[in-house]
Amino acid sequence: MEDKRDLKWEEFERVDMRVGTIIQVDDFPEARKPAYQLTIDFGDTIGIRKSSAQITKRYKKEDLVNRQIVAVVNFPKKQIGKKFMSECLVLGALGKEEGDVILLSPDSKIENGLKIS
Repeated sequence: MEDKRDLKWEEFERVDMRVGTIIQVDDFPEARKPAYQLTIDFGDTIGIRKSSAQITKRYKKEDLVNRQIVAVVNFPKKQIGKKFMSECLVLGALGKEEGDVILLSPDSKIENGLKIS
């Protein structure tokens, strides 16, 4: 019997994960849980995208600007709150404590927009 949580290889191949650089961070007081609004540069092909991320427990706004992250860029846009549209999903590991998210990022500076495989 196949586990419903198991992805088929073709499904995984459709997930478009890319490297981007955070270029702006704003508070997001309308969010249900503490979060930031992120503006991320994914290079010329994908461009600038916005996302919200519940990463306030571990990161200060000033520490996030110019930080490279990994995000899924081919999810449909999602309305977050009344005025914010999320255009990508920033990836992170969940820490042991509630609300502790550790961002996934390359270990050296690389070109924005590079695909994760």
